[in-house]
Amino acid sequence: MIISLITIFLLGYLLITLEHPIHINKTATALITGVLCWAAYALMTADNHLVTEQLTEHLGSVAEILFFLMGAMTVVELIDAHDGFTLITDRIASRNTRTLLWIICLLSFFMSALLDNLTTSIVMVSVARKLVKNAEQRKIIAGMIIIAANSGGAWSPIGDVTTTMLWIGGQVTTGNIITTLFIPSLASLLVPLTILTFSYPAETQVTSTSATKGISRPYVNVQARRDRRLMLSIGLGGMLFVPIFKMVTHLPPYMGMMLVLGCIWVASELIHKDKDEAERRKFTAAYALSRIDVPSILFFLGILLAVGTLEVTGVLTTLAQALDKAVGNLDLIVLLIGIVSAVVDNVPIVAAAMGMYDLQTFPADHKLWEFLAYCAGTGGSILVIGSAAGVAVMGMEHLDFGWYLRKISWLALIGYITGAAIYLAQFALLH
Repeated sequence: MIISLITIFLLGYLLITLEHPIHINKTATALITGVLCWAAYALMTADNHLVTEQLTEHLGSVAEILFFLMGAMTVVELIDAHDGFTLITDRIASRNTRTLLWIICLLSFFMSALLDNLTTSIVMVSVARKLVKNAEQRKIIAGMIIIAANSGGAWSPIGDVTTTMLWIGGQVTTGNIITTLFIPSLASLLVPLTILTFSYPAETQVTSTSATKGISRPYVNVQARRDRRLMLSIGLGGMLFVPIFKMVTHLPPYMGMMLVLGCIWVASELIHKDKDEAERRKFTAAYALSRIDVPSILFFLGILLAVGTLEVTGVLTTLAQALDKAVGNLDLIVLLIGIVSAVVDNVPIVAAAMGMYDLQTFPADHKLWEFLAYCAGTGGSILVIGSAAGVAVMGMEHLDFGWYLRKISWLALIGYITGAAIYLAQFALLH
């Protein structure tokens, strides 16, 4: 049974990594893999009632992550439908390329902590397109946006899906993950950013409207401007409230996110109540739900189901013991997990690690979980295909794998190692 499960999982995983060459969407592969793993487990186990109980229990924890992500994605879409993010991005007025690089990267870092690294990357690359005319310079900025967004998501419980998984699973707590990972995550951005600054030309960008006049923006009436402010305030304020809601009520995080979604939904209905159906449609939550990345949510479902079978059958525990015996150093194991996440999707890697190491041996806020959140979150920047943010920017700016490897990867690797070293030194000083 164990060999069959591992074979199905590894074959499915291989097909996921070969998504582009074989032209089969990884979501379809993940769903098939997840179902086949549980089907094989059920067929090879005499006690089907036990299998059903285990599946139901596992599905409950998976659903918490999926509902949280679905709610967060919908909130972001509603803000975007009202052009709420322009209240932030329109304030970037500098035309000096070095200054722009720093502003865009720092803004990406902090926006990613509030939203998610994928959405932040898309928003900030769109901003860079408006501000930077030179294609090569814009590609450099786009590459740094990937590093900034991934670094920013790592230290926030709602910023990166892997940190969110650890937060929802009870491996990390809100205040602790923010205080312990903020400096290492910031360092993983500032070090490559500083290195790049010395080789980046300090030119002045001139747009079609001229540098002195700034960017030409369409006129926005008072009511639309008010709607933007309201939706941005409710959306971002609500996301900041989710961790507080969890701490006060001790309810799962998705409950807080559903509350935020309900509030911003009501707000969108009220501010457009006088418009006709056709005009108000694009501002509705129903329309926002149709625009969220459902394939990604289903991918998480499939891969987490597949990993679940390896967890309940003890495969992950055996793997953890084998790694401990072969490598010996837990910090080095986690560091390697982060580097592997540059090649392989970090969601199943973190899901596997959560199954390999239990909360009884490694309680909440243990060094293992904190370091895993950092490594899995920032390690994906080392290669352009290592994160959802990287893949999105790769498509938007047509970044070649080889170009990213030559221009950005080494910077991301230096930042990754620096941040890891700072975390380990910080932990040693505090303990």
